[in-house]
Amino acid sequence: MYRVWLMFDPRRALITLFVFLLVLALTIHFILLSTDRFNWLDGPHHDALRGSAQMQQMTPLPPGQAPQ
Repeated sequence: MYRVWLMFDPRRALITLFVFLLVLALTIHFILLSTDRFNWLDGPHHDALRGSAQMQQMTPLPPGQAPQ
């Protein structure tokens, strides 16, 4: 195993690894923030709005009116 570190500079390899892991972690977090289910900053506001729109569509019409 020590021969691997003779080929690569340990400081440069570890810094590259840490930068890659940081970029990967930020990418995953921003992908999760863009979804409705896993957005921990705004919460599930969009789901509540969709539910109220469905309830308005399902209300019965008054008698004598035809649907449009």
